[in-house]
Amino acid sequence: MAISSDLQSKLDHLPDNPGVYLFKNGQAEILYIGKAAVLADRVQSYFQKSADHSPKTTLLVGQVADLETMVTRSELEALILESNLVKRHKPRFNIVLRDDKQYPYVRLPIKDDFPRLSIVRRVEKDGALYYGPYTPANALRETLKVIKHAFPLATCSIDIDGRAERACIEFEIKRCMAPCTGNQSKDDYHQIVKQVRHFLEGRDHELLDDLRAKMEAAAGREEFEEAARLRDRLFKIERMLEKQRVTQTSATDQDVIGLARQSTAVDLQILFVRGGLLIGRKDFFWPQSADTPDEELVRSAIEQFYNKDGQPPKEVLVPTELEDTILIERWLSDKRGESVRVRAPERGAKHQLVLLAEENAAAAVANHLRDEELDRQAVEDLKRMLRLGQAPRRIEGFDISNTMGNQSVASMVVWEDGRMKKADYRRFKIQTVTGANDFASMQEVVARRYGQSEHLARPDLILIDGGLGQLAAAMEGLKHAGHHNQAIVGLAKARGEKEERIFLPGRKNPIVLRPTAPATHLVQRIRDEAHRFALSYHRKLRGKALLASQLDQIVGIGELKRTRLLNQFGSLKQLAEASDEALQEAGLNDETVTNLRKSLGPSPT
Repeated sequence: MAISSDLQSKLDHLPDNPGVYLFKNGQAEILYIGKAAVLADRVQSYFQKSADHSPKTTLLVGQVADLETMVTRSELEALILESNLVKRHKPRFNIVLRDDKQYPYVRLPIKDDFPRLSIVRRVEKDGALYYGPYTPANALRETLKVIKHAFPLATCSIDIDGRAERACIEFEIKRCMAPCTGNQSKDDYHQIVKQVRHFLEGRDHELLDDLRAKMEAAAGREEFEEAARLRDRLFKIERMLEKQRVTQTSATDQDVIGLARQSTAVDLQILFVRGGLLIGRKDFFWPQSADTPDEELVRSAIEQFYNKDGQPPKEVLVPTELEDTILIERWLSDKRGESVRVRAPERGAKHQLVLLAEENAAAAVANHLRDEELDRQAVEDLKRMLRLGQAPRRIEGFDISNTMGNQSVASMVVWEDGRMKKADYRRFKIQTVTGANDFASMQEVVARRYGQSEHLARPDLILIDGGLGQLAAAMEGLKHAGHHNQAIVGLAKARGEKEERIFLPGRKNPIVLRPTAPATHLVQRIRDEAHRFALSYHRKLRGKALLASQLDQIVGIGELKRTRLLNQFGSLKQLAEASDEALQEAGLNDETVTNLRKSLGPSPT
C-alpha cells in the first residue's frame, strides 16, 4: 500500500513510550484504537512489508490515512486509557461490547444498626458489602424473593430506634420482627443479617447448620411455631441453593468466560459465580468476527466489561491464555482493592466451569443466528407485502396511553438491524389534546417527532398501534411535519378476531397476517414494546398526579413545597414513612408536619 508523506513522517517519529494509538481514515474517522508497551515498535509492525496480517488487519491497514498517539506513564495506564477510548468512540475495527448498562448489585450496609438490603448500580467504597452483578434481572428478583420470604429483615426506609407506636403489615405476616417498635434487639437483628450474608456468599453449609441447630433448639423448648417457621425457611433456602449450585470446589467468587463460534459469528458468555452459586450470566454476540482471534475477543471483553463501575471477583476464568495476563490482573486488583487472578484452567473443576460457559455460548450463538434468520425473513416479507423499495432496517413504533383522557402520553420505540434500540426511544406528554382522543393525540406526537430538529435517523417504516383511524391521524401528522413519502402502516386486530391486520394508506381492506409468520412476530414485538413503554410512562405520571393531588389538600403545602416533596420522596408511602426530622429538613414547619400526619397517617417514630 502507498503511505502518504505525512503518515510516513509520523511513523518515523513515534515515541518509545507506552501509550495508546488511534488509526484514522481520510475523513478523520477513528478506525481502531490499541495500546502498546512501546508505541514505536507496535505501530510500525502494522506497516512492515513482511508482516503476515489477518484479512481483517490487512483491510484495516489499507484504510489508514492518519494516526494519533497518546503517551502514558505505564502500560497499565495505557490499558485503562484504551478501554475508555474504545467505550467512547466504538471504532468499527475494535471488538466493541454493544451493551452499556450498569448492572445491578445488592448492597448490605453492615455498619448500620439495622442494615437493610437495597439495589444499586454503582459499587462504592463505603464499608457496605456488595453482591452481584445480577443479570438478567430475573436472577436478582428471584434472589430477593427468597431473602424476603426466608429472612425477616426490615424492608422499610424509616429510622429504626425502637420507639414506633405500632408495627406495619410486614410484622403481621412474619416477614419482619418489628425492630422499629423494640420487639427485636439489635443483636438478634444482626443474627439475621449474618444468615443473609451466608446465603449471599454461598456459605450454605454454615447457614443450613445454623438454622437446623436453631430449629432443633426451638423444638426442644416446645416452641413448635418457631420451629416450623425455621423448617420452612430451611426448605426455601435449600430449594434455591439446589437450583443455583454449580460447583463445590470453593467459596471463591468467580466470573467464568466461554466462547463459541458458528460460521462467522461468535458468542461470548460470562457466568457470574459467587461462593459456588451461579447468580447470573451475560452474553455478547458478534455476527462477523471470524478473523478475530479468541485471545483478542476475551481480552477486549474483560477490558470493556470491567471498565464499568462494577466490582471484579477474586478470580476470572478464561478459555485461552492472555498475552497481557499480569497487566490485566494488576488493573482488576486495583479496581477491586485486593488481589484478582486471571486463569485459563486446562483440567479439574475450574476447567469444567469454563466448559459450562462454552456450552452456554454455543447455545446462545445458535439462538442468535436463528433469530437473525427469522428477522431477515420478516423484513423481506414486509418489503414484499408493503411493496417497499428495500427491506426495512429501521422501524419506529408509536402508541398512546391514558386513563379516561387523563395523563395522556405517547411512546416511540425503535427496532433497528435486528434489535430494539433503546437509546433512540422517546416518550411524549400530549400537549394540545383535551380528553380521550387517541386520533388527535397520535397526530400530535407524529408531527412532533418528525417535525423536530433532533438528530435521529429517519425510519424505513412507521408502525402505528391502531387501525384506519389512527393511521389517518398519523398521516396528517406526517403531512404537518412536511413528510409526504414516508412508509407507514397501522397494526390492529378486528373485533372478535385473533389474526393481526396491517392497514395501509389508501387501502380499505387490510392485509391479514398469518399467526406463525416471522413478519407477524416482528411487528407484534415492536407494537407490544411501544405499548409497554407508553403504559410505564403513563403509570409514572398518574402516580405523581395522585401524590400531588393529595398533597394539595394539606394546609401549609403550596406548589413549591409540593414540587420539593415530590422530588425528594417520590411516593406517598415514602412520605408517610419519613421521620419528622426528615420532613422538617425538607422545609415543613411543625404545624405543616402535623397536618401531613393527619392526612397520611401517624408518625412512624
